[in-house]
Amino acid sequence: MRQAFAGIALKQYFSAKSAIATILAVVMSVVSVGVANAAAKKSNTKYAAIVVDANTGKMLFSANADSRRFPASLTKMMTLYLTFEALSRGKITKETRVPFSAHAASQPPTKLGVRAGGSVSVETAIYALVTKSANDASTALAELIAGDEETFARMMTAKARSLGMTGTVFRNANGLPNPGQFTTARDMSTLGLALREHYPQYYGYFSTRSFTWGRARMPNHNHLLGRVKGMDGIKTGYTNASGFNLVSSVIDGNRRIVAVVMGGASGGARDNHMVELIQRYLPQASNGGKRGQLVARAESSPSGAIAKVLLPKNAAPTPDAKPDGDVDVAVDNDEEKAPVKVADAAPAKATEHAKTPETVPAPALQAYAEPAPFQRADTETDDDAEDAPAPTVQHVDPVKTASVSPTGWVVQIASAPSREGAEAILDKTTKQAGGVLARASGFTVQFEKGGVTYHRARFGGFQSKVAAWDACTALKKKKISCYAVQN
Repeated sequence: MRQAFAGIALKQYFSAKSAIATILAVVMSVVSVGVANAAAKKSNTKYAAIVVDANTGKMLFSANADSRRFPASLTKMMTLYLTFEALSRGKITKETRVPFSAHAASQPPTKLGVRAGGSVSVETAIYALVTKSANDASTALAELIAGDEETFARMMTAKARSLGMTGTVFRNANGLPNPGQFTTARDMSTLGLALREHYPQYYGYFSTRSFTWGRARMPNHNHLLGRVKGMDGIKTGYTNASGFNLVSSVIDGNRRIVAVVMGGASGGARDNHMVELIQRYLPQASNGGKRGQLVARAESSPSGAIAKVLLPKNAAPTPDAKPDGDVDVAVDNDEEKAPVKVADAAPAKATEHAKTPETVPAPALQAYAEPAPFQRADTETDDDAEDAPAPTVQHVDPVKTASVSPTGWVVQIASAPSREGAEAILDKTTKQAGGVLARASGFTVQFEKGGVTYHRARFGGFQSKVAAWDACTALKKKKISCYAVQN
């Protein structure tokens, strides 16, 4: 009997020991995977991410959120923001024809493929942006709204400033490679919040999984739509220099988040990391419902001033939600007709000042590698493109990129070790300056010196070198140190 009990005890002991060993093996495996993932992200100089509670603005997660990155096709989020703005103000309707110039038609893939002289409706162009990420349609919309893409890019940057996106400069409407076009993960989260808050009547376009134009079916490049519960957009992006980018909006009951992943090594790796962030941080989001608007909406803006000059005045369309699924767009006989000229007037200058609102709390900034300049021409902006090697690290402060004004002349006040410090300098200077800076726009520029990250406090929007010098002279009379510089 004692031997029997002893045998049972030994079996239980070895069984328990085996179970413990199995558990330890699983734990060690998870730890090893976590360490490997962390090491991979640390070695990826393109990586940046942020998760923001869309009810409160609280930052739930941050990794290199203020480091400069290439936006790729995330750029089209701002193109769509300005399109929605024009729709809401009655400057265009969903049926307005969007003419394709030779410049728009010549944009590299991905694209609709409309010939120069052809046109599509505004709504068709919107669908082309949110699903196929069509570069030609983006440029055509820019030309419709602003007359030319360069003016539209200034409008985009001015609008970014008014929304509080102080780390972003746009140079084109579609995100094709341009070394002077950059953003941050934090700024993209701000734009994601603004799109839903400011234009809920049009936000439903982002949930379109596919649309059919003529005989072509165009699936959404966001492969997580329909796979992740509660995801309703927003946008993917890819170039060799940027890596794989994705901005996501997710809703679960009263909980809402906006998450951004930039610089993924592949589309799959980016998507997997996004799912990981959603699963981890959505349960931590506020369950108390929305607490007011998080991103201030500037009713008076440079883009509005330019739009009034260039766009036809039509009755505002009736707001309506878009279907969460597939859409068929019939190609009518006017799709390839010659376009009607929208505007003859010269574009107004983007100089109107809009106060930069406070957005989500900023984390401690990290010294992180800046994107490198392009080594070759690369045109991929869709997630089917081949992966590209990491660019060479650049440690210099880029020039001629941060000014809202096309002249590039700015007034620099000071530098600070944090973005918050630089923004505080801008706010204090604005109050002390009185009307001297009434038509200027404050922004910050990050740079590194001796391995330490600093942030310049600058004002842009000056029409010439003389205007910047005159403003600085007036500031000095108010005991404010400054100097004019070509940015």
